[in-house]
Amino acid sequence: AQAEAQAETIINLMTEQLATKIDLKEGEAALNRDLKEVEAGLKRDIKELELKIKEVEASLKRDIKELEVKLTHDMKEMELRLEAKIENTKSETIKWVAAMLVAQAAIIAAMVKLI
Repeated sequence: AQAEAQAETIINLMTEQLATKIDLKEGEAALNRDLKEVEAGLKRDIKELELKIKEVEASLKRDIKELEVKLTHDMKEMELRLEAKIENTKSETIKWVAAMLVAQAAIIAAMVKLI
């Protein structure tokens, strides 16, 4: 009776602690389900990220276009200002050269009278 009680106790301990083939198959099936859920979640996340990347890309393209237009406008404005300054400098140079020619002519005329 004592041997039977010990054997029964050992059998109970073994069945509680050891996994059966059915237990392993159930665990494998549960892991496969979990893996498929994780995979589906990752695919959803990847799709969402791809959409966000496309939105950011489109936004950046719009921003770049706007900057190009503004830069072109600013460059034309600077070009016009520079041309105006060049014209102003040209006329100032011409005035200075003309004044110098008149001064030289006056000096030469004075020197001719002295001679």
